[in-house]
Amino acid sequence: MMAHRPRNWIAYLCEHLASSGMMPTWDAATYLTDNLFGDKPNPRLLRTASPYEDTTHLLHRLYQPLVEAATRDVSLPAASMIHVFTDVSLTGNSAVLVVYFPGQNRPHQLLLLDAAKAWELVFENSETFNAWAEERYSWIKTSLASVTSGAATPALLPALEAVKN
Repeated sequence: MMAHRPRNWIAYLCEHLASSGMMPTWDAATYLTDNLFGDKPNPRLLRTASPYEDTTHLLHRLYQPLVEAATRDVSLPAASMIHVFTDVSLTGNSAVLVVYFPGQNRPHQLLLLDAAKAWELVFENSETFNAWAEERYSWIKTSLASVTSGAATPALLPALEAVKN
């Protein structure tokens, strides 16, 4: 049996940024390279004129494509939607919440609660980034499959533990 090989998430994110009209492909590639690889802490987030906005943009640009990929792999009811929320902290962990809205006035479901120090989201190489992204994608996909199938909501223990730290 062949082991599952994670997708090239950097290329996926780059394509998402370009196809959504956020930035041209060459700018997206430069943006991701500059923000995902290099020295910790990320000097681009620490030295910016608008750190809150830049951190918010970075977190959305990292998590939104993971959510999009999960929604391609799990069938969603027509009335439903998913939203990525961020609560940015410039001194500690920022919170990223992925929430499923089933529509028809039914209760919302938390799919992911992830805590991250955005300026420390810097990776050694593409393999370490792909592993990080694949893990979060898997959490979102598993949670989404559970809530759309009517099964009990899966435990969010890995994310909740990260928030505590």
